[in-house]
Amino acid sequence: MADRLTQLQDTVNQQAEHFCNSIGYAQLFSTLISRCAKDIDTLIESLPSEESSIELQVQSLKRLEIENQESAEKLEEVVRKGELLLEKIQAALSDIAQSQLDMQYSSSPKKQ
Repeated sequence: MADRLTQLQDTVNQQAEHFCNSIGYAQLFSTLISRCAKDIDTLIESLPSEESSIELQVQSLKRLEIENQESAEKLEEVVRKGELLLEKIQAALSDIAQSQLDMQYSSSPKKQ
């Protein structure tokens, strides 16, 4: 809700700025003012109503907690797979480096 209130405050401030600037550019700012008024209406309508009871909020929080837990599990699985892949890449790079060293050693002139 705080985000919506912040958005609403920003939009109201923007509307006030449009009103102040509309003195010299009536056509442009009348369009901006009407568009901003629509945004304000939309934001006000998206605010939680008084009918939003504690019970509904608790249900919503429980649902969000479940979604959060599922997302955390998916993230842990992705991280685990990423770590395994990193180990394989590091092993392959080590093999490549060792092969290059072996090739350099075998191709270098030997001292007698």
